[in-house]
Amino acid sequence: MARYQETTQTETLHLPSNITSRGIAATELRPWGAFTVLEEGRGYKIKRIEVKPGHRLSLQMHHHRSEHWIVVSGTARVTCGEEEVLLSNNESTYVPQCTSHRLENPGVIPLILIEVQNGEYLGEDDIIRYQDDYARTKD
Repeated sequence: MARYQETTQTETLHLPSNITSRGIAATELRPWGAFTVLEEGRGYKIKRIEVKPGHRLSLQMHHHRSEHWIVVSGTARVTCGEEEVLLSNNESTYVPQCTSHRLENPGVIPLILIEVQNGEYLGEDDIIRYQDDYARTKD
């Protein structure tokens, strides 16, 4: 009778030194809905954003980052500079850095989108608010 020896091999994935794993942040609640950081690395951050029906984020601007928004479900009213557009499933837009912008859900179901931020600094404190429905602007 032949004997079999079972072996297991484990492969290890080595990341390049310029990529580090930072983990995933918990969902952060906001008066307009919530966001979850899905992934971040040097120079980029990916978020899932959910906006409640009838709510909107502040009219804001960022000095250090640009943003790409891709609608997953619902309807987005996007103000970017002087332009306003409506986006639905699988449509997207680009917000250049130093450009005033606002995201709004004019629909009756939650707006869900993926936001990809690019820039040298991606902190939440890089937000200049011009108008805000929730009194978060500085006087």
